[in-house]
Amino acid sequence: MTPSAYDDKNVFAKILRGELPSHRVFEDDKTVVIMDIMPRGDGHVLVVPKAASRNIFDIKLVDLNALMATAQKMAHTVVKAFDADGTTIQQFSEPAGGQVVFHTHVHVIPRFNGVSLKPHTGEMADNDLLAEQAAKIRAALG
Repeated sequence: MTPSAYDDKNVFAKILRGELPSHRVFEDDKTVVIMDIMPRGDGHVLVVPKAASRNIFDIKLVDLNALMATAQKMAHTVVKAFDADGTTIQQFSEPAGGQVVFHTHVHVIPRFNGVSLKPHTGEMADNDLLAEQAAKIRAALG
């Protein structure tokens, strides 16, 4: 399998360039963490590398390491912020793997015993709710 070339017109590239709004909860020199606008649970965030890559197949190892370090940090943070029982971490690569936006990213979703993930409906969450949850996560970061 040969993945397609990276397209810098994808939604995350536009967010990184400041062309589209987002609720940012964390940023360092290599990654940005934003609220997922179609969350599958409260506190669902996306960890996005700043460097251009399509997915797991073409991301540079240094960027993958930074991405996963931030994903781990956010797993601890969202569990603390939402008093969750655990977390789900997801990364999709290529259409057959479920990828929809072709810029590498990792989903970090707080999880609660007995509560299923919401289906991915394509319906956007309330902006005020996302802002409230983003503030809660930023507060948990300290």
